[in-house]
Amino acid sequence: QVQLMESGGGLVQPGGSLRLSCAASGRDFSIYAMGWYRQAPGKQRELVARITPSGVIDYNDSVKGRIAISRDNAKNTVDLQMNSLKPEDTAVYYCNAGGPNFGHWGQGTQVTVSL
Repeated sequence: QVQLMESGGGLVQPGGSLRLSCAASGRDFSIYAMGWYRQAPGKQRELVARITPSGVIDYNDSVKGRIAISRDNAKNTVDLQMNSLKPEDTAVYYCNAGGPNFGHWGQGTQVTVSL
């Protein structure tokens, strides 16, 4: 069983940056594919970025070039560096371990991009 806790959300102006962090507790963090997903009001949850145990990374096309995911297996953390933020990035961001269908989820952290 893996428990996930997100931090780092908040209010930022367009063009600004935020760094989200997800801390995992439990065993075998390094074997999980880790991901960040987001859900905006009235929309379905969508993938932002994911990273496999071996470090292969996928990004949602809408964030490529602006957002970077990284993991530290020694610290059991996965981070999301978000730059050049846009109002359409406003959403609750969720950390996931093990995939969206059968994996584990954090409680989410709100990111609001607004003047």
